Amino acid sequence: MYLTETHFHVRDMARDFANGVIRPAAEQLDRDESFPADIYQQMGELGLFGICIPEEMGGPGFDTVTYALVMEELSRGYASVADQCGLVELISTLLVRHGTESQRDKWLADVIAAKTRVAYCITEPEAGTDVSGIRTGAVRDGDGWILNGGKIWIHNAPVADLGFVLARTDREAGNRGMSIFVVDLHADGVERGPKEHKMGQRASQVGALTFNDVRLPADALLGVEGRGFHMMMSVLDKGRVGIASLAVGIAQAGLEAAVDYAQQRKQFKKPISEFQGVQWLLADMAKDIEAARLLVHSAAHKIDTGDNPTKACSMAKCFAGDMAVARTADAVQVFGGSGYIRGFEVERLYRDAKITQIYEGTNQIQRMIIARELLRHGAAA
Repeated sequence: MYLTETHFHVRDMARDFANGVIRPAAEQLDRDESFPADIYQQMGELGLFGICIPEEMGGPGFDTVTYALVMEELSRGYASVADQCGLVELISTLLVRHGTESQRDKWLADVIAAKTRVAYCITEPEAGTDVSGIRTGAVRDGDGWILNGGKIWIHNAPVADLGFVLARTDREAGNRGMSIFVVDLHADGVERGPKEHKMGQRASQVGALTFNDVRLPADALLGVEGRGFHMMMSVLDKGRVGIASLAVGIAQAGLEAAVDYAQQRKQFKKPISEFQGVQWLLADMAKDIEAARLLVHSAAHKIDTGDNPTKACSMAKCFAGDMAVARTADAVQVFGGSGYIRGFEVERLYRDAKITQIYEGTNQIQRMIIARELLRHGAAA
């Protein structure tokens, strides 16, 4: 078995937290669209943020497989909470890989302790899948910078303290003219739009940010000027493993609910679990969830071994996202009319699953990446 005792220990800790703290709160959080600050604080205290951050930098130093396990278990409790874990993982990975020692000292510990809330700021009205369309720009001002522009649909925008903002610093250099800035979102010139009301993952706050002549100090530039696009892209493989794991957790919660309900619900004087049509739904759910889980773990292992993980990560994210939507629909089908009613877990899970086909690169883009990798490197496993 490729999972170690440490993997099981951390997975079980995350599972216990999801069962005891997250899952009981999920329905209310979804209804209220509220930011669960108390849950995030507990996660920070337990060390569930920054899973892969090296011990010498204040993190637990676990591998990407562990991160995938944690994301699945948290999502099984409620995907909005897992989404926050994934966000912190991306931001902390950027700091570890590209930040200076002083930048890590300044921000990293508070980010993974959930004392500082962060936002990953790329998307704009004309730049979603096509990041080259961003218009937000930063120009030099003495030793510092002045930032202008706007971002939309930014996770945590309504509540974040720091934004990691991709902006143009050279409008003639294409993708090589973008840089990342760490922006204090409480600074003068930063405006937050209203919280968006979403179909699913409703406790995961999303909104717009506008930057009007925001003055940034010299150390706001993360890494090398002009390498921002490449730095952002460098963490997407891990991001896709995270979203794939999240999708598996959503589907797993749906399977568990469907199995329990099928054994309790009686029609024609016997549990509906005794009908072949229902059994086949449950069987298809179980086999596809396990297939997605194994794809996720394989991709995570490739990241850990440095074995060109891009194709595997896109496969995992694409398959798991499509699977989660299809199989949570099956969970609703098992519940019948009840599954269509607000307040039943499977109704929420179905809504929560849809975004996994869209964010961190749409599943159509994942198919393009998979094809590109096949044509570039061949079809051999």
